[in-house]
Amino acid sequence: MTSTRQDAWTEDEDLMLADTVLKHIREGGTQLQAFEKVGKKVNRTAAACGFRWNSYVRKQYKAGIELAKKQRKNSLKKNEEDSNRIVKQVETEVNNDKQQWTLSEVFQYLSSLKDEKEYLYEQNKALKKKVETLNETVKQMEASCEKYKHDYRTLVEDHSSLLIILDKARKLAMLEEEEHQDKIRFQMDKNGNLQRIEK
Repeated sequence: MTSTRQDAWTEDEDLMLADTVLKHIREGGTQLQAFEKVGKKVNRTAAACGFRWNSYVRKQYKAGIELAKKQRKNSLKKNEEDSNRIVKQVETEVNNDKQQWTLSEVFQYLSSLKDEKEYLYEQNKALKKKVETLNETVKQMEASCEKYKHDYRTLVEDHSSLLIILDKARKLAMLEEEEHQDKIRFQMDKNGNLQRIEK
């Protein structure tokens, strides 16, 4: 049995953790399941994954969490609406048709329901793919934003360093000027004229 890791988290591991947790939120799973899944992939405990999520990663994905919760809610609502619609459709058809259905009619009706289910499944699959694409775009934009933040911090540091250097150069120039002025002295000669003397 391999020992679990205790070293620092990498950016890729943070992305994997965020992606997995958001996916579980969207699909109605629990965060604990997501922590266990990520823990197996990165050789860390589920508790370590949970701690990392709650202490650092979650704060970076507040908007993503809200979006995932809305998507889960919409998905559950749509599934409930689809189920209610099918039940009403069955009830309506049963009530409209007082005769007994033949076995072939039952099979035909169930087949049409299966086709509709497959159609809905394909639509759901396409929407999931679109969500994955959008999540990938969000990740790229976040990475780009981090790069710009890093570049900005570097520019601020360089600017501060340059100001410090310029200030030191100004002070040094003033010191040299003062030293030069201290070296120049004037003395009155016997005739009452001022004479410049250097130290």
